[in-house]
Amino acid sequence: MANARDIIKRPVITERSTENMVDKKYTFEVDPRANKTQIKSAVEEIFGVKVENVNTQNYKGKFKRVGRYGGFKSRRKKAIVTLTQESKELDFFEGV
Repeated sequence: MANARDIIKRPVITERSTENMVDKKYTFEVDPRANKTQIKSAVEEIFGVKVENVNTQNYKGKFKRVGRYGGFKSRRKKAIVTLTQESKELDFFEGV
């Protein structure tokens, strides 16, 4: 996983994550195989900011049924990235 864009998939935009943006905490869905140091370097490379802390949460895939067939959804990993006080804020809603 050398590319930073392969590590960070998308930002997670929920009511709770937008409330945390005031404290410079941003939530991203990341590759499940990525560790905290890879996530930190990817955010710093993509957005040009300084990262203070990274917290991660792993989610197992849920079991879903469609008729008589059943299977699991893919597992996922969520990272909450805290920026330093000197860093600029990230604008996800810039062009809206």
